[in-house]
Formats: sequence, C-alpha cells, structure tokens
Amino acid sequence: MAIIIKKVSSKKELKTFIRFNYELYKGNPYSVPDLYDDMLGTFSPKKNPAFEFCEADYFLAYDNNKVVGRVAAIINHRANETWNKKEVRFGWIDFIDDEEVSKALLDAVAQWGKERGMEAMVGPLGFTDMDAEGMLIEGYDQLGTMSTIYNYPYYPQHMEKLGFEKEIDWVEFKMKVPDVIPEKFVRISEIILQKYKLKIKKLKRKEIKEKNYGQRIFDLINEAYAPLYGYSKMTQGQINQYIKMYLPLIDLRMVSIIEDEAGNLIAAGISMPSLSVALQKAKGKMLPFGWYHLLKALFIKRPKILDLLLVGVKPEYQSKGVNALLFYDLIPVYQQMGFEYGESNPELEDNKKVQSQWSVLNPEQHKRRRAYKKML
Repeated sequence: MAIIIKKVSSKKELKTFIRFNYELYKGNPYSVPDLYDDMLGTFSPKKNPAFEFCEADYFLAYDNNKVVGRVAAIINHRANETWNKKEVRFGWIDFIDDEEVSKALLDAVAQWGKERGMEAMVGPLGFTDMDAEGMLIEGYDQLGTMSTIYNYPYYPQHMEKLGFEKEIDWVEFKMKVPDVIPEKFVRISEIILQKYKLKIKKLKRKEIKEKNYGQRIFDLINEAYAPLYGYSKMTQGQINQYIKMYLPLIDLRMVSIIEDEAGNLIAAGISMPSLSVALQKAKGKMLPFGWYHLLKALFIKRPKILDLLLVGVKPEYQSKGVNALLFYDLIPVYQQMGFEYGESNPELEDNKKVQSQWSVLNPEQHKRRRAYKKML
C-alpha cells in the first residue's frame, strides 16, 4: 500500500474531506453526523471567527485514488499564548483500520507544525473548546451527542502504537430525571438562595436582545471556563456567531439564570432536547427533509433524553452550591416536558466541582474520551 497525503486545496476536496466521515460511519448506530453546511462554515476562514487567532490546513489520505483518511492541522495561537505552549492540534481525524494510513496523516500534521515552529502535537482538538474534542476510549456502545466525537475502538490503539501518550481525559455522564426532587436538595437550594441573596430568573425571548443576555451568558462562560485545559477566550466575533446560531433554537424553559440582588449574572445552565437521532435521520443534510427531523425533535415530538449543553458559574461562587440552584429550577421543567434522562457534555476527569452537581441525578459515567500528545 502506497499512501499519498494531499492538502485540501479546493471546495470539491473540502466536500470530500467532510463526506469521508459520513461514509466511514454509514449505518453505525452510535455515530451522530455533523451537518454538512455547519462543517463548511467551520472550515471556512471567511465564516469561522476562530480564524482571527487560528491557522489551519486539511489533509486527505489516498490509496490508489481512494480516500482512506482525513485530518485537520490547527494552531490556536491564542491558546498557545495563554498556556505558554507551542502546540499544533490535530482534529477531525478519521481513518480506516490501517496503521500506515494513521501514521501518514499524523506525520503530515507533525511536519506542518514543525514548519511553523511547534514543539508538540495534541488532539483530537478543534479550533476552540466549542468544537468537538477528545478521542472516545470508553462507551463505544453508547449513542453520541451532537457536540462530541464518535470513533471506532481501533483509533486509540493506533495512537498508542504510534507513540502518543495521554494528555488529559474527559468523562461524560448519563442521569435519570428524578420523579421527585429530594427534600434535602430542595432545602439546601432554598438556604443558598437566602444566604447569598440570589434569585432564579427565567428568560423571555425579547430580553435576550433588549437586556443583552446572550452577551452576558457568553461573558460568564469565558470567565468560568478560563482555567480549563487548553481554553482560549472567545472573541466578540465568536460570541456574536454563537448567539445567532444557537439561542434562537433554545427552548427558554430549559434555560436557567441565577442573579445576585444587584442583577449581576452569576450562573447559567442551558439544555435542549437531544438531537442525536434527528441528526442521524438527517444524514448530514438539511435538505430535503433534514430540517423536519430537527424541528420535530426540538418542538413537536421531543425525545426522552436531553443534552446539558452549557453550565457556567462565576468562579467566586463555584464552591458555594450555586450550581445546585440551576437544577432546583430545571428538574421540574424536565419532568413537565417528559424527559427521562439527561446527558452531560464532556467534563475534565479531575473537575470534581462540576461532577458533584450531578449527584442528585444518580449519574452513570458511560463515556470517556482522551486527548493524546507527542513531542515533535
């Protein structure tokens, strides 16, 4: 086998790059495909605000003119400056079960990084924390979420054979929505509300723009996530994009806001119905009927499982039980809307502050994913 690596240099090749994942996982019951148009925007320097501080190239692996793998090479200059590192990221990596293919792809990223003065290679990571990150190493028989990576079990085997080592792990939890909130949990939440003079607020659609809540929520996320592994602060361009893309789709009943007595935002929790099955039915396309499957899951016939998209708590309140207030507010909403389970997004394995908030929901750790590292 003679593997040829080619840098993506045309829209046609970029389409091939995106579609390779769909073909590799076609029919897989656990993989959740991205929407093709979303991926086009993500990889476009003209449409993705992350290119304000990132540079990237994309590579395809060919065997006898047949595509057998893909990978993105990314440098997030802001993250490197923040964490005082010289790292090139590899992301959106997919390959057939052939070590010659995976080696050729990762060698291409290594060479690309060396040419730009990088000293180490890490991944899978995206442009920023808002992209999917971490290679699945446990939970191959679990349905993925719309914001995470699914990969075959042979992926991490290749990484280890090629000399990559664990950099950091994320864990994910599945939780049952309780029929009744434990009395102790209710009592503690009410004490916290009174002790810190806090209030729970439910947003109205017009307030998001009139009172700038979209901006305030993402400012809070920037502050709360700043200490987390590899995080780079979202720019205003990114914030504007996320407000435009995501907030119109959110059912505001599934958003909880905590404010202090002066009206300052100190915590926010955003959740939504799982779109995993709807995205599988859409097969990466909005047209002709992909939009219908998504709208149905959001507004017509909701699934029994929900995604806990974002939870952010102002740093000075993170050890005071404030995150419990979010679920004191949201659990009755979940009950009323008919949800049976909730699923967390990836959380750093040592982030005990976040993991402790799930205790009332009897969490089951059902997935683990890993970022790998190798010196260049």
